[in-house]
Amino acid sequence: MAKQNTNGDDTKTVQAVERALFILETLAEAGVPITITEIAQRTNLTLGTSHRLLYTMMQRGFVEQDTENSKYRLGIKAFQIGSAATYFKDLRSVARPVMEDLQQRYNETVNLATLDGSEVVYVDQVESTNIVVVRMFARTGNRGPAHCTGSGKVLLSSLPQDKLKDMVYNMALRKFTNETITDPELLLKELNRVKQDGYALDLGERDEGVRCVAAPIYNFKGQVVAALSISGPNIRITTAFIKNELVDAVKNAAKTISIQLGYDGN
Repeated sequence: MAKQNTNGDDTKTVQAVERALFILETLAEAGVPITITEIAQRTNLTLGTSHRLLYTMMQRGFVEQDTENSKYRLGIKAFQIGSAATYFKDLRSVARPVMEDLQQRYNETVNLATLDGSEVVYVDQVESTNIVVVRMFARTGNRGPAHCTGSGKVLLSSLPQDKLKDMVYNMALRKFTNETITDPELLLKELNRVKQDGYALDLGERDEGVRCVAAPIYNFKGQVVAALSISGPNIRITTAFIKNELVDAVKNAAKTISIQLGYDGN
């Protein structure tokens, strides 16, 4: 529920604007049209103040009133403002600084990927500057199989169970290395573990000698919209390094991006 802020320097705020914003927040949180009485109760404003503010915002298109039941809801102008904010905080621009920081910390290649059917699409990459750099298939703009990549497994694990099962049993589980999971039941078991643990590993399943740690990125609706991963050769990405360092680092970096996309962690 929207609450008036009693902290900070009140002399620097405009009371009428604050109250109008409280009402907009209340309407957004409600999710359905509500009465002026409900608005006044939830914002601790009088009916008279609520009416004047609502009328003003109706004139500007930020609030609409249902003519049949007189309840109020957010207007098209509020939607337009929200859409503009989302546009300027697109996935790549938000993720890029976090990816660069992760790459600089470990000097391994960091990828950003989304899911398209049974394939992952790599939408951005910050490459390692190590002398020994593994040339992986994962390059910006490239596609890859979801069943044997860290990012792919993270993204697949976010699907509804019935859709996931149907997809796994109908996708071509091509074997790339001796580590590739090609049995549908074993893959489903692995994806359930990924969903439970909040991260995925690719221990040479797509490219022999290459290891990867991936974690999900959430949007403001709590939906998984992308995966963040870090990859490198197994001579540097050791089992101990993964367990003691990389898992938490990648999960935290993905969480940072998620929060900046509006995810509240619930």
